[in-house]
Amino acid sequence: MTREFTKITVVGEDDTGLIAEVTTLLFERSINIEDLDQAVREGVFRMTMHVDTAEMVCTEEKLRTDLHELGDELGVDVQVQFPTERETQQIAVLVTKESHCLEAIFEAWASGNIGAEVSVVIGNHSDLEPLAEKYQVPFHDIGDDNGNPDEGELLDLLAEYDADLIVLARYMRILSPDVVFRYESRIINVHPSLLPSFPGAEAYLQALEEGVRLAGVTAHYVTTDLDQGPIITQRAFNVPPDSEVEDLRRLGQPLEAEALLEAIRLHLNDEVTVHRGRTQLRDPDESDAQLGAPSELNDMIPDRPIDGLGEFVAGQDEDAEVEADD
Repeated sequence: MTREFTKITVVGEDDTGLIAEVTTLLFERSINIEDLDQAVREGVFRMTMHVDTAEMVCTEEKLRTDLHELGDELGVDVQVQFPTERETQQIAVLVTKESHCLEAIFEAWASGNIGAEVSVVIGNHSDLEPLAEKYQVPFHDIGDDNGNPDEGELLDLLAEYDADLIVLARYMRILSPDVVFRYESRIINVHPSLLPSFPGAEAYLQALEEGVRLAGVTAHYVTTDLDQGPIITQRAFNVPPDSEVEDLRRLGQPLEAEALLEAIRLHLNDEVTVHRGRTQLRDPDESDAQLGAPSELNDMIPDRPIDGLGEFVAGQDEDAEVEADD
């Protein structure tokens, strides 16, 4: 879907009649629904709609108020994103203790290489608060003594800072459907493996135990399935002989930051789209993005042999013709 349409997201406890109530309100205001998708996970209902408000018979402010009031009546949360609301998007970064990805985001932001504002850093530990303070960005610790996050506080903060994009900069906690559904296709994570291989918390260790020769990292959109969202960018590196986990971390962490930054830029510039669970460049001819390996790799791949008897049969026919001529 393009940004010409208004996006409406409804999230709450699953109940009958939710879709009918919302679509009726839109119909009464001459708003055309261009796309509707809904899902239920762990008792949480999510509906995402892209609607055409060009001919609606009310103001944007009135539509948002009406939808919020309907949401209060139904006991659900309703979010409305109009395509012309603001030029500068707001990024909320979620962190735990690893600093490399957050540092890369701050450096890119400070140098003007991210077309958005880093408005808040939210952690489930306080370790990275000094780094946020260095860049004068508010930091909020929502974790208890064991690092368990308060997701109610998280949602309040994301609403308070009006986050357009959530970046998981090595945030080592799984987001619940209550969060993911509210920000679907607006949460980007970086994972230290070439997904779908080695999901979970110990990806570098898994890579060593499986004896892979190529390891890597992946930036992807977050879904309710752990480390299985649509892949945006990937980077790979050789695994040196006799490597330990720390060796792979040393090689992988700069690539984690690089892949994550590339994914952020692609999202903010609206260069990447998701179709049937797979990302693709919206306009490949106008983008120099590196979603996978460098293009030079293509020149190293031999073009034959490939499956089939075509060359073999053609060669036999040529030999037969030569024998006949003799």
